[in-house]
Amino acid sequence: MADKLGRYRGKRDPRRTPEPVPEHARPPGEGDTFVVQEHHAHALHWDLRLERDGVLVSWAVPKGLPPDPRTNHLAVHTEDHPMEYAAFEGEIPQGEYGGGTMTIWDRGTYVTEKWTDREVKVVLAGERVSGRYVLFHTRGRNWMIHRMDPPAAGWEPPPSPLAAMRPVTRTRLPRDQGAYAYEFAWPGRRAFAYVSGGRLTLHAGSDDITGDHRRLRALGGELGSRAVVLDGEVVPLQGDELYVCYDLVYDDGRSLLDEPWSRRRAALEALSVRGARWQTAPVWRSGPQDVRRAAREQGLPGIVAKRLDSRYEPGAESAAWVYVPG
Repeated sequence: MADKLGRYRGKRDPRRTPEPVPEHARPPGEGDTFVVQEHHAHALHWDLRLERDGVLVSWAVPKGLPPDPRTNHLAVHTEDHPMEYAAFEGEIPQGEYGGGTMTIWDRGTYVTEKWTDREVKVVLAGERVSGRYVLFHTRGRNWMIHRMDPPAAGWEPPPSPLAAMRPVTRTRLPRDQGAYAYEFAWPGRRAFAYVSGGRLTLHAGSDDITGDHRRLRALGGELGSRAVVLDGEVVPLQGDELYVCYDLVYDDGRSLLDEPWSRRRAALEALSVRGARWQTAPVWRSGPQDVRRAAREQGLPGIVAKRLDSRYEPGAESAAWVYVPG
């Protein structure tokens, strides 16, 4: 009988990696376990593993399982993994095969509708993903994965193309100061950050400026599988650059354009966008004169007052946001 785990063991040294390295595959069981693992290796990807004849047949999916049947994702067929791998989470040492952090993104059971050397149809039932998917072979180790069902109830595609909401300019702060929150105005280039499948795309108006800001691409990996659209600015900073985000207009399958600013801000803060080259803009709910003074002291253009109940108005110059120069 062929050793189903020969390739797997040949790539791993059990003295150097915490991954399970059993001597033999398990006897065939129920055959209905699946797991999706988020793998922060050299390139972020997701590993889809389906139990079959005592092993986990595996594909590396660079952008994760597609939520929308209109988009197929690449799936690279890899070596069979042992059943013990379905419970594995941990840090694979750098320099070892697949070095990086492995976490379980989803798990559950599945039903096989078709399984051949070139096509696999399954119905997944997990905590985060469910529905009918087909994997079909294209060339070499490359396959594609396609969602056969409609998107999950309530799921929406990201808004695109999207024009930025702009503030009106006033010399004085709003009278009803308690109805607003206050942010610094930033001296940068306005840009939407589209993140999906761990990949970042930056758009300034209709221009794709991702290639101009390669050092910001790692933001996609920081957000993992979360699909979001952020509004913010690329700010030059002492020979480097910083992406300052101050609004969240799309979050994991849900448009937030009609949500009030206060709810969008709460969702943005929950993302915890913080790093060496990106941050969430600070905000104050009171003391606008102090905020304006601090902006002046730091050499910033001024402040922006945003109504707590304001929806996001793409492309509009809206009185719900007020820019007051320093």
